[in-house]
Amino acid sequence: MSVPDFLMTDPAPDLTPAATTPAVTFESAGETLLGVLHVPAGPGPHPIVVLLHGFPGNERNFDVAQALRRAGYASLVFHYRGSWGIGGSYSWAHLLEDATRVTTAVREPEFAAAHRLDPERLAVAGHSAGGFTALMTAAADPSIAAVASVSGFDFGWAAADSRADPARRAWYLDLWRGGLAPLRGTSAEALLAEMEEAGDSWSLAGLAPRLADRPVLLIGTGRDDVTPAPFHHDPVVSAYRAHPVDRLEDHLFPADHDLSDHRVRLSRTLADFLHWHLPPSPGGVGG
Repeated sequence: MSVPDFLMTDPAPDLTPAATTPAVTFESAGETLLGVLHVPAGPGPHPIVVLLHGFPGNERNFDVAQALRRAGYASLVFHYRGSWGIGGSYSWAHLLEDATRVTTAVREPEFAAAHRLDPERLAVAGHSAGGFTALMTAAADPSIAAVASVSGFDFGWAAADSRADPARRAWYLDLWRGGLAPLRGTSAEALLAEMEEAGDSWSLAGLAPRLADRPVLLIGTGRDDVTPAPFHHDPVVSAYRAHPVDRLEDHLFPADHDLSDHRVRLSRTLADFLHWHLPPSPGGVGG
């Protein structure tokens, strides 16, 4: 099943209610998280996609959010604690906690009714550390209907890699030092220690049993020095196929970590996946 040509098509002008883009907030551990919700035109109720950005969030995937809205999905982009002016401290565990809180909050009756959302049809999708967070969040919550990871960072594999090789440990420290400017309450050393302490408990391959009953999309990137496919993508695909995760879809794009020259293909692939497993409401496409 293929999605209509949403990438270049606005909704019919008489489709009501009109599309909206409200700023929204969520409370997580006493801090206020800021988000932007992209609501399609039409009465809905619309399926929801929570988009999780990576570290530190320079690429926030607003183009994907807009494309998904045109395809009939209410898409949310938000910032985690300790990032981009949000209060609190940044940590990998806080990404997981904030994602859990937000995926719960968008399905609360008052919020869902106010924005024409369908709380029974929620997907999570993330990029890099957000891909890790998406898979971990879905694995912990069987009511999440579908999950997608793009250039997913396998913290379990990286923890073992860091512990085994001092040169690689230094590489991770350099990687994270370069992204600290929009973050607060953390350091490269703290992030590395947290990853190493979590170890195998943050292995993406190990999530296969808890995702076996859900549609899962894995997109790897073949020109990527942050999450190289032989270590962060291929072993996860193999583990999910072996379990098996019956509704697994996987792709390897010849792209860099941010999919800089594959943005249209990324949006199309994600929308096609969602359209097949979590179709939009009739008359709700466009925005």
